[in-house]
Parts: sequence; structure tokens; C-alpha cells
Amino acid sequence: MTEASDLASAYDLVVIGGGPAGLAAAALAARAGVSTVLFDENPGVGGQIYRGITSTPLKKRAVLGEDYWAGAELAAEAKASGALIVTGATVWSLDPTRQVGVSIAGKARMIEARRVIIATGSLERPFPIPGWTLPGVMTAGAAQTALKAHGLVPNGRVLLAGCGPLLWLLAAQMLRAGARIEAILDTTLRANWLRAVPHLPDFLLSPYWSKGLALLREVRAKVPVIPIERLSARGEGKLQQVDYVSRGKDSRRQADVLLLHQGVVPNVNLANAAGVAHRWNERQICFEPVLDVDFGSSVPGIAIAGDGAGIAGGTAAAERGRIAAIAAVRALKPSASVPDPQSVRQKLQREELGRGFLDTLYRPADAFRLPEDETIACRCEEVTAKQIRDMAAIGCEGPNQMKAFLRCGMGPCQGRLCGLTVTELIAASRHTRPADVGYYRLRPPVKPITLAELASLPISEAERKAVER
Repeated sequence: MTEASDLASAYDLVVIGGGPAGLAAAALAARAGVSTVLFDENPGVGGQIYRGITSTPLKKRAVLGEDYWAGAELAAEAKASGALIVTGATVWSLDPTRQVGVSIAGKARMIEARRVIIATGSLERPFPIPGWTLPGVMTAGAAQTALKAHGLVPNGRVLLAGCGPLLWLLAAQMLRAGARIEAILDTTLRANWLRAVPHLPDFLLSPYWSKGLALLREVRAKVPVIPIERLSARGEGKLQQVDYVSRGKDSRRQADVLLLHQGVVPNVNLANAAGVAHRWNERQICFEPVLDVDFGSSVPGIAIAGDGAGIAGGTAAAERGRIAAIAAVRALKPSASVPDPQSVRQKLQREELGRGFLDTLYRPADAFRLPEDETIACRCEEVTAKQIRDMAAIGCEGPNQMKAFLRCGMGPCQGRLCGLTVTELIAASRHTRPADVGYYRLRPPVKPITLAELASLPISEAERKAVER
């Protein structure tokens, strides 16, 4: 295992994140002769899409599907490329001068990078409903992590609720693994089908079409699918019951596990803290970085690839990683041999074809993004939606002011679970746009670290950073 003391003080390229974008970028750059290090905070590479790809106990390939196993080739290419791959490494700081703060096994280092590619992927969109903090209520992504990394599926009465491709994929994977699903509570708005029609021709030409249809058929043959307009979780000390409204009628089901999902959004915290400019994407209802055609950001030398650049899926993420890496290699070693970027862009364009249809069809309803008053919006600080609305009504204009009023976004998650909810609640209360409200202002450390880790920095580095501040 690589320790903090084993790291060089500087690298040509630092890649942050070991998912498809990070693996593809690191492999390409290292093969071109660029000194490359990849940091990932998980025990192994793969990201969420290829979680546990080098260690999963699931050996029956059909359970997770062939798309999952394609990640093994990416991981093998990165390992063979000569890039230094460091797992169990938490990157907690990145500044505009490309100084990277990383901790490994409780020891911290500051690394200088000539170029940085952020490949931190996506997060599940917040799904704040009454009772979502009860034990037994989880995200679909958490359940998928347990399945991929440990071969585990939930016991008891299991319900899935929400919308989006991942929800259907997880349902299929759980069924193949032997799990029983009581029902899927589908939050997809019926009106979204009509809105998505203009994007249908591109979708039919994309790889998503046949795969998506097969998933729907597989799951619907075994699990009842119930369209719903409202949802809440109930229980004393743990989840016991799920209440919902379907076609205007109140209903309920006993449940031990409720898995929530309504799509994913870019993980913007590290890029935000580094000073990268972001903008509001109305179609995907989230903030995304402002990037050029090579995925370069507004901060010189920092690129963002994969779903962190905007949601497009795993195979598209790898192509984005390659494009960012080609640009980095050309800047660092102009004479080095790299793949033809045009051919990579053509592959990426094909992979992105179906996004308009999916984004429109699975756009989450307002009722599941803007929670009821007594629902907790910020889980870390236990702040309710009503408290946020009340503060907006008396003049709080944005999330950063809301920190002073209610401490929203100041807990361990640093706004990952509440950021978009707080922005949209303020915008709705003040009758303005999320783009005008903005997002949390992030500062390092963007992940929780201890004082002991900071104290472990080599004296010369710590002194230099103190002088710079």
C-alpha cells in the first residue's frame, strides 16, 4: 500500500477519482510518458459505476451485467500504464495554483501538480421526504454499493421509490441476486413522456434504447410498478410503513427497507473550492462547471471529466477522461503520441445521444425536490424546509447567508445532501431562479480531516502554506 511518505512532492498530472473518467485519463497520460498519480478515497478503483471491480465477491457475471464488467478492462489498463494508483486517499484540498492536499492512513501531504483532472463523478440528487432519516431508508446508490462491493442485498419487505435509469438497473441487479422487491413506486411525471418526445429520435439511435427497454421488461415482469404523486416514510425508531398517493388515492404499505432515487447530479464540491466557475443547468436541474471543448475549467491547468462535468453516464465518462488527458499531455509533452482526439469525440457524441430524452423523461417532480415544511432538508444540522422558507421570507438571499442563519451545509457532508434543496427552496420562496440564488461557497477541507492529519504535514510544507495564507 502506498503511504503518504512514499509520494513525490510533485507530479506532471494528478487525477482525482478512480471511476471510468479517472482510470481512462490516468492510463492515457501515463502511457504518453507523463508522470501521473491517481487518488481515490475508496479501497479499490472503479468509482460508483464499477464499484468493487477488482474485488467484488459476485462472480456470476449476469447479476451485475456485462456493462459493469467492462470496468475490469479500464482498471487493468490503468494498472498497466505506469500511473501510480493510490487508493484509500482522501483529497481534501485543491487550490487555483494546483496544490493538492491528500491524506492517506491518517497522514497528510501537499502535492504540486502541473495539471489536474478532477474526476469525482456524481452524487445522488437529494430526495427529502418525511421520514427519510429513519433507519431503513437508504439511497439506491447505497444499496448498489453493498451489492457490488460485498454481494449483499436487503432483507425483509423492500420498496424502491423514485425515477431514473439507476433505479431500474438496481432493481434488475437485486432480482438477479435473489432479492425480493415488494413494489416500485414510480415518481415519473406522466407529462414528462410528452415533453420527452422531441428527443426520441436521438434516443432511438443511442445505446440506451435497447438496454433500457430490456431492463424495463425484466423488472416489470417480476415487480408491480405503481405511479405515485406523494411519498412519506413512517415508523417508531425505524422504517415500518410507507405512505403514498397514487392517482389521487391514499395508500400505504408495510416496509422494512425503502430505497430512494431520483437521478444523479455532478459532485461539484472540490471544483467549487478550487475556484472553478459553475452555471445552472436547467434541463438537469443542477449546477455544473463551465468547461471548454477539452473539459478545461475556468482555472488554468484544472480540467473536469466524467459525470462531474455534467451527467452523461459511465461510458461517456471514460471518453471525457481521454479527451481531458489528451489536452493535458499536449500541454505537458507536445511531442508525445496520443490518440486522435476526433475519434474520441465521435465516440463521446454517440454516448451522449440519448441524454436529452432521459433528462426530460426523468426530471424529478417539484413535490420530490421541494419538501414539505416539517421535512428535514439539511440532515447534518437537522434544519427543516420550513425554517429555510422562513429565513428566505425575512431576507436571506442565498445558501451562504443561510449558513449564518441556520448552519445549513456546515455539517460533515459539506452540503452534498442539502445543497440543491436549499438553493431551490430559497429560489421558490423568493420567486427567482436557482441560477440567481447560487450554491454554497466551498472552502478546504472539502472532506472531514483531523487536526492530527494537518499536523502530520512535513514542516517545510506546513510553513510554506502558513506563509502563503
